[in-house]
Amino acid sequence: MPIAFSKKLTAHETPIPGVVLYDLPVHGDNRGWFKENWQREKMVALGLPDFRPVQNNISFNEKAGTTRGIHAEPWDKFISVATGRIFGAWVDLREGPTFGAVFTAELDASQAIFIPRGVGNAFQTLEDNTAYTYLVNDHWSADAQGQYTFLNLADETAAIAWPIPLGQAELSDKDKAHPRLADVTPMPPKKTLVVGADGQLGKALRELYDGDTSVEFAGRAEFDLSSEEAFTARNWKNYSTIINAAAYTAVDAAETPEGRRTAWAVNVTAVTRLARAAVDHDLILVHVSSDYVFDGTREVHTEDEPVSPLGVYGQTKAAGDAIVSVVPRHYIVRTSWVIGEGNNFVRTMASLADRGIEPSVVNDQTGRLSFTADIAAGIRHLLQSGAPYGTYNLSNDGDPQSWADIARDVYELVTGSRDGVTGVSTSDYFRGKSAAPRPTNSTLVLDKLRAAGFVPAAAAERLRDHLDNRTRS
Repeated sequence: MPIAFSKKLTAHETPIPGVVLYDLPVHGDNRGWFKENWQREKMVALGLPDFRPVQNNISFNEKAGTTRGIHAEPWDKFISVATGRIFGAWVDLREGPTFGAVFTAELDASQAIFIPRGVGNAFQTLEDNTAYTYLVNDHWSADAQGQYTFLNLADETAAIAWPIPLGQAELSDKDKAHPRLADVTPMPPKKTLVVGADGQLGKALRELYDGDTSVEFAGRAEFDLSSEEAFTARNWKNYSTIINAAAYTAVDAAETPEGRRTAWAVNVTAVTRLARAAVDHDLILVHVSSDYVFDGTREVHTEDEPVSPLGVYGQTKAAGDAIVSVVPRHYIVRTSWVIGEGNNFVRTMASLADRGIEPSVVNDQTGRLSFTADIAAGIRHLLQSGAPYGTYNLSNDGDPQSWADIARDVYELVTGSRDGVTGVSTSDYFRGKSAAPRPTNSTLVLDKLRAAGFVPAAAAERLRDHLDNRTRS
């Protein structure tokens, strides 16, 4: 059968999510033909994942009827035919609702197909001297074979209509012995690793992802960010995403010699290691930033505002953001005034209200609270929705308030009266104390986050919920 010349480069979706069939332009004359089998720029623009192939394999098959598969491998593949013609069969062997879905097609040199990790791949040659070629995005190793998933070529559920009956085809003994679909263990998805999982945000992420075996949590005991060995010892091929919930947040202590060293170690050096792992292994890196990267002289802050940190903490967070920004697949999630499980401003004010203490609270810094449950939900939304990579402001919604306004809200909810709180300027509050400079305005513009489909709850609503939970506990 002659090759179809002069096709336009075109993508065709299939019943298996992520499996895409491509028509390839083939140019021929009296001497033969030429094609661009893999052209990153054009194909990525057409929607092919930028899967970073590292190995090129060729399977030569002398006789028509040679049949190979069904093998699901722990990497992505871009498959085409160099010479001859094949009948290809693909079965989704990944965990999920499309497990067992089947797609078949005849391929010649004018077509190619992208097969994601976990989709079973098989083919049968329809002509003698057929060469089947594929790019993969991981190096083959003996250890990787233990991560394969297999399906029997004759499985009755898949019911693949092989052009040449399997009884007349050339099969390996191993392929004949593979299990039926009912006995196949689906290939699990790659994992998400949450580091800093014992902090306020880490605890919120633990609660949000409770029961999800694809998410792994690591506190300092499980993953020491200061240890180079912790990075080199981990098999990053098993992961798709890192969520960095670790940070040094002692704003005032960061101004001391010891605090400065620790802040840079946690917020910059460790982030550099995470970014290097993400770049080397093509991972998504989610990194949590802070309003302290700004000096607060603007009334509100957008994602594209140039950083202008005032103190050491803000400087280290700005440096961490700059490092993460060079990771091709990254989300920088910028928050303000974080409230979660553990010691925080709201808990402190509620405790003072319980004891009848009337505090003086800063009234010339304005912003919005960011509750960790909403930060965690926003992170999950960005990942699940496939939102464009980049920086997103993520706080709770509502009118900006001062710390004194929030303290009065707490007092009203706890005691029924707002009268116990006195406002005081930042300079008066810290007079005679050693303290880091604070941004005056910390309000984050949330338009980009809303455009990505996530609308955070109002801070006032979350404040009531937080205090109700405190009462019940």
